[in-house]
Amino acid sequence: MQQRFEAAALAQLPPASREPCRLHEAMRYAVLDGGKRVRPLLAYAAGDLSGAPGDALDAVALALEYVHAYSLVHDDLPCMDNDVLRRGKPTVHVAYDVATAMLAGDALQAEAFAVLGASSLDATRRAALMTTLAQAAGTAGMCGGQAIDLAAVGRALSLPELERMHRMKTGALLAAAVRMGGQAGDLPPSCARALASFGELIGLAFQIVDDVLDVESSSAQLGKTAGKDAQQNKPTYVSVMGLATARERSHALHAQALAAIEDLGAAAQRLRELADFIVLRSH
Repeated sequence: MQQRFEAAALAQLPPASREPCRLHEAMRYAVLDGGKRVRPLLAYAAGDLSGAPGDALDAVALALEYVHAYSLVHDDLPCMDNDVLRRGKPTVHVAYDVATAMLAGDALQAEAFAVLGASSLDATRRAALMTTLAQAAGTAGMCGGQAIDLAAVGRALSLPELERMHRMKTGALLAAAVRMGGQAGDLPPSCARALASFGELIGLAFQIVDDVLDVESSSAQLGKTAGKDAQQNKPTYVSVMGLATARERSHALHAQALAAIEDLGAAAQRLRELADFIVLRSH
């Protein structure tokens, strides 16, 4: 499915030869050639359960990755985290310039909703998918979590505060990926509830593992600047709970996520494999 996604992104993104060429080149640079594609893969895996059409799942996967990529482009800007390395290559504002990076992120966000709007699904499903993505990306989700993260620099957060921040900043879009894969097809309510629970649990586990890897891994392994959270005095699961307890928490969430989809049978196998990858990964 990753190869399918890469081919879809290569074909759907505006070509660099089309004006404005530099902007389109920066958009392609932000999305292509790098990234674990966890969000698209979660959507495809949930689509195994919902029986969603393949072309509709391509649209969902692209929309999710475009929003994720736009958030990374903006997070790396000097006014935010001011980072120079992402996905093993210079960040977009370093490779191009700050203004182009800002516009590339803006355009990718717009493109996410355009690709959903142009999908083959009926209008009701398209509207539901757009609503889910908007809620996950907006002030109740990713953007709100980033705002809390920026405001928390240099001060201590309680564990509930930290979990709320990361459920919004990182977990919301990961949970939306699972939910949207289901929404693109047909699911009984019990199955939809199981997917929603799985998505929320594994989304939080993903962020905890990220915090652990930021301490344990090198920049070369991560493809981004290691140790940045500690340098910027940001609250993380490691700073709040300690390394060993944070790792234990990720494994507990992993077990709970697998339990949530235990009754879904063989069709949920790819979700189980992705859960294993998220928690056991080394980058």
